[in-house]
Parts: sequence; structure tokens; C-alpha cells
Amino acid sequence: MKIAKVRTHLLDHRLEVAFESASMRFDRRVHVLVEIECDDGTVGWGECLGPARPNAAVVATYAQWLVGQDPLETEKIWATLYNALRDQGQRGLTITALSGIDMALWDIKGKRFGVPVSVLLGGRFRESVRAYATGSFKRDGVDRVEDNAAEMAGHRAAGFHACKVKIGFGVEEDLRVIAAVRDAIGPDMRLMIDANHGYDAIEAVRVGQRAAEFGIDWFEEPVVPEQLAAYREVRARQPIPVAGGETWHTRWGHREPIETRAVDIIQPDLAGCGGFTEARRIADLAALHGVRVVPHVWGTAVHIAAALQFMAAMVPSPVRNSPIEPVLEFDRTHNPFRQAIVQVPIDHVDGVVSIPDGPGLGIEINRDALREFAPKED
Repeated sequence: MKIAKVRTHLLDHRLEVAFESASMRFDRRVHVLVEIECDDGTVGWGECLGPARPNAAVVATYAQWLVGQDPLETEKIWATLYNALRDQGQRGLTITALSGIDMALWDIKGKRFGVPVSVLLGGRFRESVRAYATGSFKRDGVDRVEDNAAEMAGHRAAGFHACKVKIGFGVEEDLRVIAAVRDAIGPDMRLMIDANHGYDAIEAVRVGQRAAEFGIDWFEEPVVPEQLAAYREVRARQPIPVAGGETWHTRWGHREPIETRAVDIIQPDLAGCGGFTEARRIADLAALHGVRVVPHVWGTAVHIAAALQFMAAMVPSPVRNSPIEPVLEFDRTHNPFRQAIVQVPIDHVDGVVSIPDGPGLGIEINRDALREFAPKED
């Protein structure tokens, strides 16, 4: 079996109501999938985190080193591709594109042996995971405090045990949002906050000190990812556990934050950190240093399926009778193609998501949806 073709599929939908995080604005949902086809007809699927068209261009560049290779040799291919563009960047688009490719290769590997990726990673510790609802962006034309509180109350009613709200827009306004959300969801629902690196260290410390009374599980990306000393300062000077990692790529990008305890919780993204091949190294490094792993997830059902396969195989740390279980980040913002691109949607039941047990990622792609949501002239 050899790799015969490498394709990308752009997905695009203009939003009726735009929304913002502290660092980005979304007026449309645009994602890119990677399709790798082998000479025997086996097809694997992956997804890249970040800007779709630039990722697609880098995937096309990598194709010259992929065609004709044995797709089962995932370590060899990873090293070859990483080294091919090593001088141009050890993080960013070179790695997010490589992540989508690696994900697709593991999908092929699972299909070749007739088992889920989680089995190839070492075995399934769990068949389902609890999910937390991610949302609470700043939507255009609404009162942010009221809107966020109503949205999170809706997630509680839907059965979610935890939710995450977006902050980073200003200390006082953010604290009003946090207070309103806590009031809306009650005292027993887990609540996380995510600044999307919108604060400096002084602001982040102030927010953490004042938000702690609302029972916050973690404070995600308080400052820009390059400022590891600022991460350590925020962690030291306020009581909420600090999380981060979606923009730290490969084992090298995660090494210093883990070894210096810049974070309490590391959040590698399967579609951004280097795929399955690299994510398992990051998880092992985190376990070595006693840092909790909660993967970051943002994208379509392909990305969700990959994260679920990875979480199925995550070794409890520590191993004990009632282990700490991973939780799935479940994006609740509007995205009409998120689940439409698979034949069987990946959904939750009372906040719990079953992990697919089919070969590879455990999903089948709906090609009609790929055509429906291909970019068009607006």
C-alpha cells in the first residue's frame, strides 16, 4: 500500500451574526480537511487548525514527499516532513499542516488493521467522555453579559456538567460576565474562563484574584503564548489553575511550559501540535512532570473524532481506582458543517459523548456536504 494522492477540502460558511474572542473576529466559519488516498483505495482524513487556505497550500507543498510512501510508516513520514521545512519554521503553518496529514495517516493505519486509532495508541481506557460546552463569545449586536449568561444556562439545561466562557475584553466587563454566568448556571456546574491571550500579566493577575470567588476550574491562555515568564507570574500570583497550549506546537514547543510549570493544565491540539504522533509525546512529557492534559478542540467532526480517539487512549495520571478522566471541549458556536460532513454526527447525550469504535477515526465522510460547503462567491 502506497500513498497515491493528497487532497485538501476547504469548507466555508458566512455567519449571520459575527462573534469575537479577545484576539480574533469570526464573520464566517472556514476550515480545511486533508484527504490522503492510497493506491488500494484506502482513504484517510485529517484536519488542520488555523487559517484554511494557507494550511492547504502547505499541505500541497508536503505532497511531494508523501506520494509513493508507505502510509503506515507514520514516524518516518513525520520526521521527513518536519525536516523538509525545518529551516522555515518549527511551529505555525508548517506544523498545523503536518498535523492534518499525520491525523489522516493514522486514520489509514486504523483502517488497514481494522481497529480504532485508540487501539493503535495502546488501548481504550474509556468508551465515552464528559464534554464541556465552549461558547460565550462576544456576539455582534447583543448585550454581552446577558447573552453569555443565557447561553450558558442553556448548556446546563442540555445536560453539560461544565462550560467555558470567553474573556479578555476588559477586566471589569469580564468580571460582570463571570458573575452573571455563575449566577445563571448555579454553584455546582464547573466553570472555566478563556482569555485567548487578551490580557497582559497585570490584568490577568487582577482577574484571577477577583474571579476566584466564583469557583473557576481553570484560567486559559491568560497572556500571549510567547511570554512564558508572564505565564509563570500569573500562575504564582493568583489562585486559579492556569491552562494553555493550543498554540504551542510539537514536543519542543510544549517542553518549557511543562518543565517549568508555567501551566497546571496543558492543552495540545491534535490538529495543531503535530497530530497523533506528536500529541502522545506531549502527553508523556506532561505525565512525567505531573501536568494535567486536556486537549484543545476546535473544528469539524474530523477533529472531534481525532480528539476522542486520543482521549480514549489517555493513560490515567495517576492510575487509581477513581481516576481523573479527560473532558472533551465541545464547541457550541454556530457551524452548520461541523457535523454535516460525517455520515453519523458526533453528538452528546446529557453532556456525554461516546467515542467512535469503528476503524481509524471511526467516522465516514459525507462527500455531498463537502460539495455543499465548498467556498462560493457571496
